Amino acid sequence: MLNPISVSEKFQELKEKNETALILYTTGGFPNLAESLKIIKTLEESGADIIEIGIPFSDPIADGPTIQESSHVSLMKGTTLKRIIGNLKKLEIKIPVVFMSYLNPLLAYGKEEVLLDMNKNGVSGLIIPDLPIEEASEWIELSKDYNIELIFLITPATPPKRRKKIIQESRGFVYCVSVLGTTGIRNKMPAYLNKFLKDIKKNSETPIALGFGIGTQKQIESLRDKVDGVIIGSRIIEAIKNEENLKELIANFKEATKRQK
Repeated sequence: MLNPISVSEKFQELKEKNETALILYTTGGFPNLAESLKIIKTLEESGADIIEIGIPFSDPIADGPTIQESSHVSLMKGTTLKRIIGNLKKLEIKIPVVFMSYLNPLLAYGKEEVLLDMNKNGVSGLIIPDLPIEEASEWIELSKDYNIELIFLITPATPPKRRKKIIQESRGFVYCVSVLGTTGIRNKMPAYLNKFLKDIKKNSETPIALGFGIGTQKQIESLRDKVDGVIIGSRIIEAIKNEENLKELIANFKEATKRQK
């Protein structure tokens, strides 16, 4: 059974330790369901502060080739949202688990049913990348009823008025997208990033975490004083696919999140 610690509580704990949150993404059911459960446990044991589990979907519009491929492999193995939720109870996880799911699988499951089952199995938060903030009022209210922190994405292209609404409604953290594009490892962070992050941080009482394109220790070190959390996805999927030493990779990432005192 997962320990239902909230995302907000974890960020507060890390703030007191002067650390940036290390949020690691893996696709549920990749390379298969049994292995993905072992990987989730490895992420926790190796230094992850929060685990983001991607729910495989046939049309993952926000994802780049690496995560798209992992989603396809997972679907071909028969993974479903219901199977992922049902199998999480086998794990004992003491850090927050967040689901990242496109809207269709959630609607097929049922809004209240999925939030109830997530709550019962200790899932702390939910990211729905294709849910516009303007159409999210019912999800916002229901997620509060079921104690699931609903996290919204904000991009450098998001207009100021919309930014304000997203910041206001996000719980747990505000998911800042580093690039105008899909997920995937980048060698260089864009020039506009510092200004973008300063603007969001200045206007948000909720922690901010940056995702899309982060995949090295140096990148984490350059970001750790500018954000409350870093999200790494494609690099983790790549490491799983190539059978790299996941524990060593994550331990190095975690070391890079520790701010200078």
